Amino acid sequence: MSNLSSEPQPLLELVEALRRLPGVGVRTARRMAYHLLQHDLKSAEQLGLALTHAVERLQHCQKCNGFTEVAICAMCAHPERDHSLLCIVETPADQNTIEATHGYQGLYYVLMGRLAPLEGTGPDELDFRRVLERAGDGVVQEVILATNFTAEGETTAHYLSEALRARGVKVTRLARGVPAGSEIEYVDAGTVAWALMERRPT
Repeated sequence: MSNLSSEPQPLLELVEALRRLPGVGVRTARRMAYHLLQHDLKSAEQLGLALTHAVERLQHCQKCNGFTEVAICAMCAHPERDHSLLCIVETPADQNTIEATHGYQGLYYVLMGRLAPLEGTGPDELDFRRVLERAGDGVVQEVILATNFTAEGETTAHYLSEALRARGVKVTRLARGVPAGSEIEYVDAGTVAWALMERRPT
């Protein structure tokens, strides 16, 4: 006799979708699904609508690769930002953390990942050609590599540093005020601000 699940297919699909979130296993995903459907249908509907709108409306900024509703995001278009400084980060969350320091007034490029050869993520997957073109636009005078101090982040920084310097671009790296093995998103703003001030050539 076949072992049929007692859970209806839409519920199984919801659990599977939630399980794709970082750090969420099957049990946690099932608990989230049951909570939303049993106790908070309004929030479940709001979550579904917000996700749909985000997928439909958001695109990648043509200059920084961050999320935006228009071709060029508000930060890249801002006339008072220092367009000669370009800070390269792994994720939008890292960008937000650096912005929270209020100590950086340049622009950004968001990689949306980091080099991870064992996971099949290489320079082509991250479209490094586009990064190099952005940094070599003739306006950028210094690139700050603000990738995380993990093995993958260091590999990414090294690769970009070599490629950028070969094109005559000045490259600096966040100072070690950011602890080794840490992710910028979870470092306090004061530490990140100090690391920005103490950045060094790579």
